[in-house]
Amino acid sequence: MKSYDIVVIGGGPAGLAAAASARKEGIESILILERDKELGGILNQCIHNGFGLHTFKEELTGPEYAGRFIDLVTQLGIEYELNTMVMDISPNKVVTAMNRTEGMFQIQAKAVILAMGCRERSRGALNIPGYRPAGIFSAGTAQRLVNMEGYMPGKEVVILGSGDIGLIMARRMTLEGAKVKVVAELMPYSGGLKRNIVQCLNDYGIPLKLSHTVVDVRGKERLEGITLAQVDEKGKPIPGTEEDYACDTLLLSVGLIPENELSLGMGVEMDRVTSGPIVNESLETNIPGVFACGNVLHVHDLVDYVSEEAGRAGANASRYVKGELAESGTNIDIIAADGVRYTVPRQINLDRMEELLTVRFRVGAVYKDCYISVYYNDERVMHKKKQVMAPGEMEQAVLQKKKLASYPGLLRITVKIEKE
Repeated sequence: MKSYDIVVIGGGPAGLAAAASARKEGIESILILERDKELGGILNQCIHNGFGLHTFKEELTGPEYAGRFIDLVTQLGIEYELNTMVMDISPNKVVTAMNRTEGMFQIQAKAVILAMGCRERSRGALNIPGYRPAGIFSAGTAQRLVNMEGYMPGKEVVILGSGDIGLIMARRMTLEGAKVKVVAELMPYSGGLKRNIVQCLNDYGIPLKLSHTVVDVRGKERLEGITLAQVDEKGKPIPGTEEDYACDTLLLSVGLIPENELSLGMGVEMDRVTSGPIVNESLETNIPGVFACGNVLHVHDLVDYVSEEAGRAGANASRYVKGELAESGTNIDIIAADGVRYTVPRQINLDRMEELLTVRFRVGAVYKDCYISVYYNDERVMHKKKQVMAPGEMEQAVLQKKKLASYPGLLRITVKIEKE
């Protein structure tokens, strides 16, 4: 059996940044396992710009952003295997994988970094009545068809869901000559970034209908049309609000799910809200030496944050391999409350924490002129005003080690939204 100090599962933006960071920390024995035929992950099909403003201080397309990290991994001489599917990871970090050239093989790792990304939620989870005609795609599948394979999914399009991929595909299909008739969103707010609503819908005159969903699909062989209806507070269609749209294509942008079958199989403790692993300040799971980063941990809105988080995971995995991650110290729980849906990380150990720690989270509704508040036990120590907070945009709070250390008996940190 081969052995490596660090095995990275996934060669997308998270896996590449984690591997590069680990190499810079002095770890020589690193292997990236990627199931696709090339590195770069989902960025390869994201040909729009807007990537890299935080990381490189310039606007890049997805392939350009991925290319920077692929070049870095190549320069650093990091090993990687393509077309390789990881089948299983045992709790003692034995990775079972397979490919065409080597068949089934096993690798013993000292540390594992989970960077498998996420997948799209399928239409099956939506229970839309009707036949199953051709012409219904997830937005990511349509993006791959148009941008990488040169196929046009259709000419008259309705998009269900206002996630970022759906918004970007509304613009992309318009630029390719299709007519995007409407973007419908079940929730009373959009699930995407504000800038994408402006640049992809408003700039092209595409209507966004909030609190609407598809209640009927027409057509047997090929999609012929759909019916939209308004929904009430509980998400149930309101009779009498139905509108018919003739279309040959329905794109679904109804959320992303972290790809965590491998994590569950090895016994990683999961967060019910994010569907990703529960991690501490080092991005380490409940299994020592197993780290998680990127969209497999929680769905990000910016790839720059994925790279930043993955860099931390790679550095901490290196510290683990070298035996530099402290085993002692008290653990402080981070609790999400009052409008905050979750936090990453969920726990911090002061002895292992760096001087500054960014806690990322999402809110559960749209809040205007409210405050992000942080409490140490029951004392409020941070109170930051925000004009608008929405579920589609990630928020953050920065914790200082020095400040935490000055609070003896600190057992919990609470992050919440307050009106005043």
